[in-house]
Amino acid sequence: MDTIQNGIEQVFSYILNIEKRTYWAFLISSGLIVFIFHKVQVHKTSFVKYLFPKKVWLSNSAFVDYQLLILNAFLKVLLLSAFAIYGLRFAYEVTYNLEVWFGQPISLSATEVVIYYSVTITLAKDFAFFTIHYAFHKIPFLWEFHKIHHSATVLNPFTQYRLHPIEMIINNIVAIFVFALVTGTFDFMSDHQIHQYTLYGIGVFSFLFLSLGANLRHSHVNLGYPGFLEKILISPYQHQIHHSSDPKHFNKNMGGKFAFWDLIFGTLVRSKEVEKVKFGLGKENKDYDTFAKSLIISPIKNLGKMINIFKRKR
Repeated sequence: MDTIQNGIEQVFSYILNIEKRTYWAFLISSGLIVFIFHKVQVHKTSFVKYLFPKKVWLSNSAFVDYQLLILNAFLKVLLLSAFAIYGLRFAYEVTYNLEVWFGQPISLSATEVVIYYSVTITLAKDFAFFTIHYAFHKIPFLWEFHKIHHSATVLNPFTQYRLHPIEMIINNIVAIFVFALVTGTFDFMSDHQIHQYTLYGIGVFSFLFLSLGANLRHSHVNLGYPGFLEKILISPYQHQIHHSSDPKHFNKNMGGKFAFWDLIFGTLVRSKEVEKVKFGLGKENKDYDTFAKSLIISPIKNLGKMINIFKRKR
């Protein structure tokens, strides 16, 4: 019963926990940005119909999103709660060993901690995301799991959590490791006061990112950024290009917040280069159009084919 209760709480946390991208206040702030975007573009449809089209929110693809979100919420309770505890333990060990090696804490000022910690945790987490995301695209074994995310034929904010459990577990373990390493270091540097220098429990830059339309990245709202800014920050439309079913857009715009990782590694595509985007995997979409196909049937079938091909080559 405790597991069921915790699982249900985890499901609702996607709306009620400020650490989640789909926290209700971040959804509202994204809606306000859409309202301005809708007025500027002068759409024929009303704002409400533009924001909540049935073909997006009530599609088969969207219901696969919702089902995977619920499944992964329960799996987090069952499998990842222990990793979170280990993450806190690892952060403590980082702090402890730094104190053993260097003696008294460095004791940066409050302003220095806010700036340095916010910048470091944001860059470290985003580069880790880019790296693991790149691996999921380039390593065939991992791509078979990441395909589930790219099989969405329409995008809504909850598509963010359209992940195969294997990918979800890997992403969370990497995120916990990076968070623990950086937080443990700055806990030492702030004389164990790091918790006072976050905004509602999250970094200042993460708070700004989530407040300023992060949910539009998985949406039908093709909002791009002006000029050079798209070489620094990934705009919503740039991430939608990443979901394109056009082969020339595959493996492009793989950054989370920042575009300069893609600029450095040659995977950047800017909004002005793409007029229209269709989402999904093309002909393969039929293999992922239900919850069962996305979760079990297609990944296992494709991995089986890969193993057979490997055996034949051997």
